[in-house]
Amino acid sequence: MRALFSVSDKTGVVEFARQLESLGWEIIATGGTMKLLQEAGLKIINISEITGFPEICDGRVKTLHPKVHGALLGRRDLESHRRQLQENGIEYIDLVCVNLYPFRETISKPDVTMEDAIENIDIGGPSMLRSAAKNWKDVTVVCHPEDYPKIIDEIRQTGNTTPGTRLRLSAEAYTHTAEYDMMIASYMRKQAGLNEKLFLEYDLKQSLRYGENPHQEAMFYASMEKVPFSLATAEQLNGKELSYNNIQDANAALNIVREFDEPFCVGLKHMNPCGAAVGKDALEAWQKTFEADKVSIFGGIVAFNREVDLATAELLKPVFLEIVMAPSFSAEALDLLRTKKNLRLLKVDMTRDDKVRKQYVSVNGGLLVQDQDTTTKTVVPEMCVTETKPQAGDMDDLNFAWRIVKHVKSNAIVVVKNGMTFGVGAGQMNRIGSAEIALKQAAATFAAEGKDVREAGLVLASDGFFPFDDCVALAAEYGVKAIVQPGGSIRDNDSIAKANEHGIAMLFTGNRHFKH
Repeated sequence: MRALFSVSDKTGVVEFARQLESLGWEIIATGGTMKLLQEAGLKIINISEITGFPEICDGRVKTLHPKVHGALLGRRDLESHRRQLQENGIEYIDLVCVNLYPFRETISKPDVTMEDAIENIDIGGPSMLRSAAKNWKDVTVVCHPEDYPKIIDEIRQTGNTTPGTRLRLSAEAYTHTAEYDMMIASYMRKQAGLNEKLFLEYDLKQSLRYGENPHQEAMFYASMEKVPFSLATAEQLNGKELSYNNIQDANAALNIVREFDEPFCVGLKHMNPCGAAVGKDALEAWQKTFEADKVSIFGGIVAFNREVDLATAELLKPVFLEIVMAPSFSAEALDLLRTKKNLRLLKVDMTRDDKVRKQYVSVNGGLLVQDQDTTTKTVVPEMCVTETKPQAGDMDDLNFAWRIVKHVKSNAIVVVKNGMTFGVGAGQMNRIGSAEIALKQAAATFAAEGKDVREAGLVLASDGFFPFDDCVALAAEYGVKAIVQPGGSIRDNDSIAKANEHGIAMLFTGNRHFKH
């Protein structure tokens, strides 16, 4: 029995080869793999001894030879194949251990050149994997180090791998080469400016109990790229497995958290924030978030951009929540919150980067692709279009409201005061409907405290322009003092006139943030 070794990832390869040698196998190897195995004291046959031809072109050509591929592809059950191999002095190769040049790692380097990328495109490796995988009934093909122990166990017990193992390894080898070719194709197409094909690579992270509803099958796949603010790389510290709806909601919460540098907390239900606030620390941010909507937060998801400490955990514990997410938890907070065995605690990487990534949404028979909406304009006084100007103290609230409203389902209206939400109107078929929901919610919150909402001096944000002046008129009834919106309606002048009539400052950002 003979095995051919040619690996870039040398994890565990010496022990694997040593075990095969101890079982009576001959080991053939190429280049650096041969040198490593020889230095470990193994008796190795140089690939050139098999082909009768030296490695040429700086190692680009060494295994592309009939004495390699004939040895892999020749069928043991066909007399004609056996005869042809014998006539040409070709001996079978029974196992191929190959993994490929580090193309992904190479193109991930910030200063990579196209020349470096090209030199890390493996040719012989994929060819050997594909040949061995095609002839899986007779040849064992292995490309992942984690498979080495099982292969040795089977060979030790039965003299060879089982047909079932060889079939599985064949499928894994074709997957390995497919992923590799996809990476190369994507890179080369980008260099050539081609975009009529889209290749995506995701690995199964978790089979979910069900989807949005119990009768729907669902799975969670993770991108090969590690990105911040992602559930795919979050560390679960406590609680049940995440569900499909948990993942959707938690992702929406993380997108909101990403907007803020100052201490911030958001409570979220059904993809929309039900409360959000900034504070001097995580504790104050949570207190304000909870006060924003004590009813809707029940069974919700909470996300922080600061460590959850013991004082914050003590206030979180009495509230029924599905998930709490943060960049970290103090040891004391973790011990306390873990007493709620079903509460999911997630430690999330919230390292910031400026990379613009794509967003993918499936539709029947297709896929929509767009840049993620990660850029938010800073609201500045110069954006004011009304006679009444915003007061200096309003600017923080205008910016806070503008960053929150972009994450509310359209049509979206948010009203805030002192860095916390008091009303959120989401997903209505007309904008006045969303405004009514948000403003009535704010009024009810103030009324519960015996206060008049009209004296609060609320700030209102809209994700899209006002098609009519009715939203401004309604805002005036509730004492709103400043509005931020994109502008761009053919009836903008009507809204401006209505704002002037009621002494409301209104600012146009020039950017809308629809969220469907």
